[in-house]
Amino acid sequence: MPLFFDWTMILLIPAILLSLYAQARVQGAYAKYSRVRSAGGISGAMAARELLRQAGIHDVEVEMVQGRLTDHYDPRVKKLRLSPEVYNSTSIAALGIAAHETGHAIQHDVGYYPLALRNSLVPVANIGSSAAFPLIILGLIMGLPQLAIWGVYAFTAVVLFQLITLPVEFNASSRAVALLEGSGFITRSEVGPTRAVLNAAALTYVAAAVTAVLNLLRLLIISGVLRGDD
Repeated sequence: MPLFFDWTMILLIPAILLSLYAQARVQGAYAKYSRVRSAGGISGAMAARELLRQAGIHDVEVEMVQGRLTDHYDPRVKKLRLSPEVYNSTSIAALGIAAHETGHAIQHDVGYYPLALRNSLVPVANIGSSAAFPLIILGLIMGLPQLAIWGVYAFTAVVLFQLITLPVEFNASSRAVALLEGSGFITRSEVGPTRAVLNAAALTYVAAAVTAVLNLLRLLIISGVLRGDD
């Protein structure tokens, strides 16, 4: 059966459905709580700067980055970048996202091991993602099973990266809620909505991890490893 009509694609159906559900959850939670002003009344940028100050971190710059939901912390240059909607908004969604990224900056500052491990895997995972499928296809076409197996090994780095991402993101979200509530930026009644936004975002990382694992299973089948092919 040709590779482009591979039955193992069926294995990805649960991951595709989970990804669609996760995206719907994110969009729904963000749309809902981006319209709800936080009791503290401060913007995402102000919250991030104050939380960094309270954590004793003075070398991380908070800046605006274009795009929607493009918020991230870049440990290479110590910059916390917030999308315009989060940077300027005083909504519960904006504070939750800003505090989440601040959580990553704090992880970096305190040497949180899962984050350091994930960052070290970035170049390996990028190479693995690019090389895995070409190696497997070439191995099958040329009758070189070992080449296909190397492709599976390459993709394993992608799976490890996605799995290690989970505790990093969950920890950042836990820190975010604790930071916001502890600083008085959100009230007790706003904790639930803040968690709703962050949990929805976390589900996208779960979906990515499930997709990676199921893709690895596909590659193990395609390469013949699970069949015990020589």
